Amino acid sequence: MKLHPVNVGNFKLDGGAMFGVVPKALWNKTNPANEKNLIDIASRCLLIEDGNRLILIDTGMGTKQSDKFFNHYYRWGSLSVDKSLDSLGFCREDVTDVFLTHLHFDHCGGCVNWNNDRSGYELAFKNANVWSNKDHWDWATKPNKREKASFLNENILPIQESGNLKFISPTSGDLLKNSELGFDVFFANGHTEKQMIPMISYKGKTICFMADLLPTVGHIPIPFVMGYDTRPLLTLDEKERFLTLAANHNYYLFLEHDAHNEIITVKHTEKGVRLNAVHSFNSIF
Repeated sequence: MKLHPVNVGNFKLDGGAMFGVVPKALWNKTNPANEKNLIDIASRCLLIEDGNRLILIDTGMGTKQSDKFFNHYYRWGSLSVDKSLDSLGFCREDVTDVFLTHLHFDHCGGCVNWNNDRSGYELAFKNANVWSNKDHWDWATKPNKREKASFLNENILPIQESGNLKFISPTSGDLLKNSELGFDVFFANGHTEKQMIPMISYKGKTICFMADLLPTVGHIPIPFVMGYDTRPLLTLDEKERFLTLAANHNYYLFLEHDAHNEIITVKHTEKGVRLNAVHSFNSIF
């Protein structure tokens, strides 16, 4: 098995929305905002080479939306999925599986493109099965008013119409051991229903793809919860349980949305779980 970080683009979001009720004087120390109160956000995906499988975890927001849509997100930099895959010697057609942690547009939008004549949509990874889970799929396709703007039909329904949609097996608890894709999955419900956090055993270490359970280093303190979370009190509990496990077992936390910190470890302190060390992927592996 080999793992590769795949950055598919950067953008900006309102710092207040990213930190909810936490005062700016606190979160601005770790996630400095510009004059418009926007902070840097990454779309850092993860590519897994495993035998005959090439698995991509999340896809970023893609490119098919209108300029008006993208003007809300201030994309910056020149990174893209094609450039990142090409730098590793791959192309979209090589990907056999796309694992979507959840179906918010900034995690799944890159899974679907316009077709050649822009008359409809097609899978961006034409040879890939696309993995979600039944509970989250139902949640996303019948969205509540709070999340409706994040679940876009053009990002979701073409996946099902393609015939390539697959569901991860359900579990009675919050941890699925040895999923269909060969790694463990932690289910978290505070941000959205049944968000999936992959936990990958790699070279004697456990790499956890944190998605929106821990977007950035600045979100490590338990009360630092995004305003986007549908059940913030549940997020508090899930973060505390997961970060306690991470500190106890020295998990390596892969940060999808932190534009400046790729992987971190955490430790126990008198103030609770806090940052232990920041790593680049190459410095570890």
